[in-house]
Amino acid sequence: MNKRKEKNKNINDIKKNAETKTDESVDEQSEQNLNEEVENNNNDTESPNLEKSEAVEKDFREEIEQMRDEKLRLLAEMENLRKRFDKDRIDSIKYGSINLARDILSPADNLSRALDVIPEDEKNTETVKNLIDGLKMVQKEFSTILEKHGVKKIQALNSKFDHNFHQAMVEIENDEVNEGTVIEEMQKGYTMHDRLLRPSMVGVSRKGQKNKSEKKD
Repeated sequence: MNKRKEKNKNINDIKKNAETKTDESVDEQSEQNLNEEVENNNNDTESPNLEKSEAVEKDFREEIEQMRDEKLRLLAEMENLRKRFDKDRIDSIKYGSINLARDILSPADNLSRALDVIPEDEKNTETVKNLIDGLKMVQKEFSTILEKHGVKKIQALNSKFDHNFHQAMVEIENDEVNEGTVIEEMQKGYTMHDRLLRPSMVGVSRKGQKNKSEKKD
């Protein structure tokens, strides 16, 4: 009887040990599976995060490059604006009195005409001489004032006709000079610095009909 009880006890102990070992195996396997699952989840999480980080960095780089280009364009526009402002300021100083200078030319022309119309036989009298000297002094003062402000006469006579500075009023037959030469000046022209203030009104030479016929033959 005692032997039977002892045998049953041993059998029960063996079953408990087997169950314990089975539970421990199950627990170890579960823990291993859980660790693998966590590791896989971490890998799956890290991969999208890395891709997202790279995309954000790329966007930042593109935005920085765009801002750099905009800054360079803005600096270039500001530099162009500064140069244009400086040019306008200089032009305002140089040419601000261009209309006044153009108006002053009219009395200067009248002085020249007054001197030209004085008869030669009357120039010998003391009174007329004094008048001529006075007019020449005023004329010289006009020229000095004009030159002080950058106004200069255009040297037109005996030069090649230039439409930039001359205005042809008549054509004059003349075989002694090259065709297109200024041989007469009706009104003097002027420039102010590098701009035309008033063109010279001139007569331009052309070949006579006889000379043209000989050249064709």
